Amino acid sequence: MLVFIIKKLANALLVMLAVAFLAFLIFRLAGDPVDMMSTEQTTQADRELMREKLGLNDGFFVQYVRFVANAAQGNFGISYRNGQEVLGLIAERFPATMELVLVATILSLVIGLPLGVLTAIKRGKWYSEILQFGSIIGVSLPSFVVGILLILVFSVTLGVLPAFGRGDVVDLGWWSTGFLTRTGLMALILPSISLSLYQVTLIMRLVRAEMLEVMRSDFIKFARARGIPRHRIYFSHALRNCLMPVVTLTAMNIGTLIAFALITETVFQWPGMGMLFIQAVTFIDIPVMAAYLCIVSFIFVFLNTMVDIFYAVIDPRLRGAN
Repeated sequence: MLVFIIKKLANALLVMLAVAFLAFLIFRLAGDPVDMMSTEQTTQADRELMREKLGLNDGFFVQYVRFVANAAQGNFGISYRNGQEVLGLIAERFPATMELVLVATILSLVIGLPLGVLTAIKRGKWYSEILQFGSIIGVSLPSFVVGILLILVFSVTLGVLPAFGRGDVVDLGWWSTGFLTRTGLMALILPSISLSLYQVTLIMRLVRAEMLEVMRSDFIKFARARGIPRHRIYFSHALRNCLMPVVTLTAMNIGTLIAFALITETVFQWPGMGMLFIQAVTFIDIPVMAAYLCIVSFIFVFLNTMVDIFYAVIDPRLRGAN
């Protein structure tokens, strides 16, 4: 088991080194940082001083090693646009994105699980077929289209929910939350629904497929023969055996939701990391772009690694298959 964990951690490290290399290439290929940081009043001497301070006179490999070492310590440099430390800028936006992803994940489970069970046990019913058709639409629709439609209906037409912003927030140390204010909770509704729709349809279709498979198994037939009530068979026996792939999918898709959040945050003007990344692309703020790439990739790789290790703990057969 220890060898398996070490191997998985080594693979995760290699992936992060590759991501760091891509992020470093953004620095190298996007232009001269000195040109981006210079103004009309910057003299040639000032430019040379900045070049020396940034270590741009060193070789490619030396600069890459320095970038990896600094990134491992959370040091991604200074934002070209704001003149502030990049890690501080991301720390300000991180709570907004994580709260949005958390609510979207909860919605996907609360809605997707029962719908998946319903479409499985009521297979062939008209409402089950409608839900199946709706799931295809949910998977196919881009999130920005869903967001615009939600704004049009609930903000413009009905006027019951805010169309943009995060509402009022409460600072709890370095973490800012909208969960403790009415406007913060109201502002969460539309973007979280928009972000969760794709995940809802995935979980619904996965649960349906797993339920149909489990319902054909011998232990379910035996439970029916014993006269166990149907609701206990469906929810205490069948659904319990379907939860493992759902938990795996949910954990692995948290990183995907963080990546997809940049589209939702742009549509709803949500002040999260995704919005910060879009602004960085607009102003060619390379340190912010590189930091966002590294942090999102780290979250994704970390969750995938933890899922692999968890699977190996509960199923020893997987340890020799990797």
